[in-house]
Amino acid sequence: MVVLVSACGGTGGGAASAPKNFSYLSVTENTTVRTALTTLSKGACTSANEALPLKVETVPQASLDQKLQLLAGQNALPVQFAAGNAPALTSKLYKAGQVADLEKQLKSLGVYDQLEPGAVSTIKALYGGKLAVLPYEYNIEGIFYNKKIFAANGLSEPQTWDELVAAAAKLQAKGVQAFSASGQQGWPITRLVSGYLYRSLGPDALKDVADGKAKLTDPQYVQAAQAVADLGKKGYFGKGVGSIDYDTAMNQFLSGKAAMFYMGSWALANIADAKQDKVGADNVGFMPFPAVTGGKGSIGQYPSNVGLGITLGAKTFDSKTGAWVSCIAKNYGSTALKDQGAISGFKVNSSVTDANAVTSQVRSTISDSKQNVLWFEALFSTKATTVSQTNAASLVNGTMSAQQFMQTVQDALNAQ
Repeated sequence: MVVLVSACGGTGGGAASAPKNFSYLSVTENTTVRTALTTLSKGACTSANEALPLKVETVPQASLDQKLQLLAGQNALPVQFAAGNAPALTSKLYKAGQVADLEKQLKSLGVYDQLEPGAVSTIKALYGGKLAVLPYEYNIEGIFYNKKIFAANGLSEPQTWDELVAAAAKLQAKGVQAFSASGQQGWPITRLVSGYLYRSLGPDALKDVADGKAKLTDPQYVQAAQAVADLGKKGYFGKGVGSIDYDTAMNQFLSGKAAMFYMGSWALANIADAKQDKVGADNVGFMPFPAVTGGKGSIGQYPSNVGLGITLGAKTFDSKTGAWVSCIAKNYGSTALKDQGAISGFKVNSSVTDANAVTSQVRSTISDSKQNVLWFEALFSTKATTVSQTNAASLVNGTMSAQQFMQTVQDALNAQ
């Protein structure tokens, strides 16, 4: 903490002095960003680094929120830092004048156009219309599928929910497990519920719940949970979904034991790993969550997230910081993709050879995406998130009805 106060020039009583370092507080668990920044400091951003040397400090993610609140209280936030685990903390710091107005700063620097529009849409949806963080990580979600299994069973990509259910039924009849999912994690199942909601009710479906305009117990919301519960009732998730963890679910798909797998684009790293992917990357396709007939949502609205966002302090954002940010905006996307295979929300400005065709497809989808949506628990309280994810398996194994599931989560939201 002493290092950070010194680096940021915090005075404890007003505006901070000019920073002496490009100090960056990272979470211990995330090595991608600090590795890429270190590479940039020795390459494309050498001049920015000479003027303001990169200085990294790490903290366990579980301790991040407490650390940020402590530093903010001392007027000693670093130049750049991993944002709070919950968007609410960053929004609070933004309102208190501790977080930079990144849209204003990037436009002033002439690099706002280096952000993918879909990433901007996602960030603003999370932070009350503000560009409060930078998209060092950017993931879209959809359904990965086994092309070989589809071809062998005469299936094409389902465009609607009804077609998806029909495909699952056909696979089941042939003795093929339709979906792989982790009931132990819970969220891969609840994201099917939100996917249905966004397609049936439109992109504001869960914002309306957060704003009190709708409840999860409203008939149309329960219908979404019922649609997912029906998949489980028909056995499309296989046996014992409640005891399956994330790695096992991933392995089921990559070993060819399941035809489809709802997951985010971070799974591309697993797909590119020949030791894990026994199906072969060339045999993996990616499709959007299908449309719901008569629904208000668009099949082109992909659920997305920016991982653990990273932001910059308002009081230390000077011309030297600006030089770093400008260089990052122009070069981070290429560096992270080339060196680590990581997709960010920054544009890729140099030629990078993708690991496989499905990676190229996802990157193209990200570039073409203009408006994205969030995930089921994105705007929930911590308590409601836990309740939702721990009960997800019960929804699909029949021990909890769709009405009971939605009521339980709504009760947790009411209690926040």
